[in-house]
Amino acid sequence: MTAADAATPADAPLISLRKVWKVFAGVPVLKGIDFDLHPGEIHALLGGNGSGKSTTVKILSGAYQPTAGSIEMGGRTVTMDNPSDAHELGVYMVPQEPQIFPHLTVAENLLLGEVGDAPGALERATTLAREMGLASDFGTLGGFLSIANQQMIEIIRGLLRNARVLIFDEPTSALTIREVEALFQHLRRLSAQGIGILFISHRLNEVLEISHRASVLRDGVFVLEADTGTLTAGALVEAMLPGTAQQSNGAGKSCPAGARHVADRNELPVLAVESLSGDVFDDVSFAVWPGEVVGLAGLVGAGRTELSEAIVGLDANARGTVRIGGTAAENRTPRRCQELGLAYVPEDRHAHGIFLELPNAHTTTASILAKLGRVFVSQEQERSIARRFVERLGIRVSGPGQIARTLSGGNQQKVVLSKMLATDPRVIILDEPTRGIDAQARRDVYRIIRELTALGVAILLISSELDEVIELSDRILVMYRGRVREMPPDRTGLEAVSAATFGLRDGVP
Repeated sequence: MTAADAATPADAPLISLRKVWKVFAGVPVLKGIDFDLHPGEIHALLGGNGSGKSTTVKILSGAYQPTAGSIEMGGRTVTMDNPSDAHELGVYMVPQEPQIFPHLTVAENLLLGEVGDAPGALERATTLAREMGLASDFGTLGGFLSIANQQMIEIIRGLLRNARVLIFDEPTSALTIREVEALFQHLRRLSAQGIGILFISHRLNEVLEISHRASVLRDGVFVLEADTGTLTAGALVEAMLPGTAQQSNGAGKSCPAGARHVADRNELPVLAVESLSGDVFDDVSFAVWPGEVVGLAGLVGAGRTELSEAIVGLDANARGTVRIGGTAAENRTPRRCQELGLAYVPEDRHAHGIFLELPNAHTTTASILAKLGRVFVSQEQERSIARRFVERLGIRVSGPGQIARTLSGGNQQKVVLSKMLATDPRVIILDEPTRGIDAQARRDVYRIIRELTALGVAILLISSELDEVIELSDRILVMYRGRVREMPPDRTGLEAVSAATFGLRDGVP
């Protein structure tokens, strides 16, 4: 019998959110939400990228504090200024990536931070480990544990702190099928003991199997809460779609086929990925032809960024073949890929794309310094190139000497684009090119993409915003759990693409 088959507990909530708002820099992420988790309940929390799911979890676990509204436990209002406060109140979050110290033993990892009687704590840890089926000796070093056993240590840590509420963030993402089954047995056992479990997952089949209730967040508000036994995977996906998409039929609204660029397949693809595999993706193959935009959609954690980094040579352990303009890029490095005509705009522009404390011109020319002088860089030529891209891309700067940090987010992103365009690429990988920029800058980026494809440049567009992928792409790839497939031309609407990101191959029933 699955957890969904059991009767939903009707006790008073263990923890509740009441009219909770969370605002960042004037932008509301949560908009007055209410939420309850009952004793013995396994409650699934779902939502697409940017729905407010992570913010909700961080408020419940003490990492964030509400801008307005309250948290209640046992009918009284509580304050959590940090995760330690949450632990003292009996709320523990089991992270997606277990926080294990590899050079400490299992016992040391379990008891780290424990207060009180150490011998008593060790005895209780031993009892819990036996009850939970921890398949490891207490003297084993953490670095030798499997992911499943590392996760078990995190669960026992919470139980040692007398947790009444356990939060699981994507707990099955790195587990085998057998390990998932074992985890679910443990969750059911904890549920039977009256512990409330909040279960966050993109895997809808697991949500339907393990949870009593499911709630769906969309744009900072709950749009669905129901007993899991009354739901289908299609209903969950439909709830996560924007309201306009729910009113569409079939595959949802998509770009008319005649409006899309059709590549000349008699030409060589400018980028061909063949059987590429890495730590979080497997056997990926696709091609991009000159002048087309290929969108790569997928949920956060699907492996999109890791795939792009493997393509451009940032992951030296990736296996498979990448051809750029018909030439196999052996022993790939970013420099070698750039020489062959492949440019990459990374997801995190601050960490990997721009020199924030230097004049913006330094970023623009960073990839072509060899062309500006063998020993000394020609400052006049550097400023000339920077001014040319300022005009071409509409970058709002006082001049090439303005420090990049003082620019708006949208103009910083244009400076990153200018660095890439200065290499005169044949194919470009754009990873989240419009994240964190305003509406006008977004329109400018879209214009730049269309101008580039009109010149025959090929683009692989990675974006968490499905509307963006659908609007700009000639073809759409979807990545789910490390695998990539191409959407049929008649299934490129919002509803079908969104369903595919959750692993539903045929779209919403």
